This record gives sequence, C-alpha cells and structure tokens, in this order.
Amino acid sequence: NVEELMFAALASHKRHMALYLTSIYMDDDSADDFEDAYRATGKRLDLGRSCVRFRRLDDLPLDLVAAVIADTSVAEFLDRYRARRGEDG
Repeated sequence: NVEELMFAALASHKRHMALYLTSIYMDDDSADDFEDAYRATGKRLDLGRSCVRFRRLDDLPLDLVAAVIADTSVAEFLDRYRARRGEDG
C-alpha cells in the first residue's frame, strides 16, 4: 500500500472535538461492540458516521478508547482496509 491511512485521529471543531477511529468503523461488529461498551460507561455518546464527538476530555471514556486502539494490530487494520476495498492483500 503506497497510500497514507488514518488509524485514529483527533480533530478540533468550532463547537466540539471529534475522535476518529477508522479501525473500528471498517468492521461492523467492532463498531457495535465499541458503541455498546461506550454506552455501558454511562458517558453520553454523540456518534457521527465515522467519529465520536465530545466537548471535554472528561466526556470520553479514555480507558475504552485506549483499549480499542491497542486491540487492533496494524496487520488487522490493513486486512480490514483491503477487505473494504475488495483487495486480496
């Protein structure tokens, strides 16, 4: 792959910040598991198509975010990316 790929990113917008976790959004089961785990923390979930919006860092369950990032290897991320693009690898 000669393209740059985004694994995870933070963005600051006018009224909120956003956390992009492309590693889970390429896999429906991972996205569902993340949403369920997020809701279980009791924190407010403001979910976009590919991001979690928040206003303060305290609004994010940082342990969950860290676990999700740590649980996806680069090889697994690339496999998901290739599967989405219909590539054999």
